[in-house]
Amino acid sequence: MRVTVKLIGPMIYAAGFSEKILELSDGATTDDLLAQIRIEKDRPKIVTRNGKAVSQADALSDGDRVVISPIYSGG
Repeated sequence: MRVTVKLIGPMIYAAGFSEKILELSDGATTDDLLAQIRIEKDRPKIVTRNGKAVSQADALSDGDRVVISPIYSGG
């Protein structure tokens, strides 16, 4: 399956790209995607699929758009 991945902020430097289409095996999860692009599993982040937050165990589908962003705070 093909999934579009968009990275935000320092995630770009961690993975080496800002946006690309990746090929994943059927039934791949968000966790599988993070492993493929070498983003640490325990690094604080927000992951959305098609505009909605997902957990690392959620399955992905062909055509999904996944955005991975660090958690920011401030005031």
